Amino acid sequence: MASRQLSRVKLVGNPNYQRSGPKSYVYLLRKYKFSPTKEGPYFMGGKLHQQGKHGLHKLIGGKAKVQSVLQKKDPTTGEVGEVTAEDQQNDSEYLCPVSIGTPAQNFMLDFDTGSADLWIFSTELPKSETTNSTTKHNVYNSAESSTYKATKGASWKISYGDNSSASGTVATDDVTIGGLTINNQTIELAKKLSAEFASGAGDGLLGLAFGAINTVTPGPAKTPVENMIAQGDITSDMELFTANLGSYRDANDPDKGESFYTFGYIDPAPLQAAGVTEPYYTPVDSSQGFWMFDSASAVVNGKTVAQTGNTAIADTGTTLALVADTTCQAIYDAIPGATYDNTQQGYIFPSSTTADQLPVVSFAVGGQQFVVNKEDLAFADAGNGMVYGGIQSRGDMTFDILGDTFLKSVYAVFDLGNTRFGAVQRTEAVQNLAPPPAEASS
Repeated sequence: MASRQLSRVKLVGNPNYQRSGPKSYVYLLRKYKFSPTKEGPYFMGGKLHQQGKHGLHKLIGGKAKVQSVLQKKDPTTGEVGEVTAEDQQNDSEYLCPVSIGTPAQNFMLDFDTGSADLWIFSTELPKSETTNSTTKHNVYNSAESSTYKATKGASWKISYGDNSSASGTVATDDVTIGGLTINNQTIELAKKLSAEFASGAGDGLLGLAFGAINTVTPGPAKTPVENMIAQGDITSDMELFTANLGSYRDANDPDKGESFYTFGYIDPAPLQAAGVTEPYYTPVDSSQGFWMFDSASAVVNGKTVAQTGNTAIADTGTTLALVADTTCQAIYDAIPGATYDNTQQGYIFPSSTTADQLPVVSFAVGGQQFVVNKEDLAFADAGNGMVYGGIQSRGDMTFDILGDTFLKSVYAVFDLGNTRFGAVQRTEAVQNLAPPPAEASS
């Protein structure tokens, strides 16, 4: 058992991150493979895939099948083409420091409660994929770690809806997060990366969902938090981690908009600020590997939008909140000048909208409503004096995804030991409604 020197894991802002509403939405189409129900250039379409042996330039023999693949339609010509890395948001707004190996090799990883793989850039990748014109990655070198052990016969592969993928070999090594060292943690070493995976500023990803959806074969690997519990690194009454996601908008607030995670303890500061002694908890259904809970209603300016039997997942790897079309419509009907923009495949509203013109929007976490801070209703510049909304359509998905737009308004507790999700309402004394910065031209 490792020494228990627990501390906040502070998220570091990515200085190169550029907000884009459509690119963030396309990333989610790619990640969750859902079909949009609102008009726009991006859709899931059928693509013929030939199965068989490789010929000189193509597959020959075998069966052909139609795969559902993310595609885009040119608004001018109507031609259908592939979705490229440039079409989507492959970067992370915040990254977390993690050390791997002996002596420690340091990495900046994207913490994601919507996935369960811990993969990193490695020396098994071509150098062209670890260094490009804008980003130089920290790369794991197994030869430099005395605690590295290869896992023979094991591999991993993450595939997304646009046919992009990341894959490689599997090993174990010591991993340190927030003062806790996890011995013999499974790590996934990238050997092949599509451009969509290679183009971000981070050095990989650390999944915090349930290990059942880990992609290691022949069997799923335990996540870092699951191993913290198994190894007794955190006490039996605190088998959990928490997320406090801040915002660039709150740099002048008392907490400076600080973002952090904790592992093995609940930070008292957010509870004290909210005037509560413990979070509100609701049971989690982990059968699909996600942090999923009942969310049977939303409230917009006091009017309830009922969704009997609806569920939601808490996903720190998602910048937006994706909800049912009826809920989206109710929200944007309450904002003067709001409209759905087919070209950007999302709801937009005037950047001049004042706080008193914005609705009070809340979502149910179990039996309690939690309000989204008004400043987070605007996600990105949409041009022509408009902003892209932080809440958008979930398409044909059967559950909501409560990403950072929602999570920035709560202190979130992910309690593995009791299979429950906890939330503490966070409020801002002053809502910073300054328009989001315009996306830099590429």
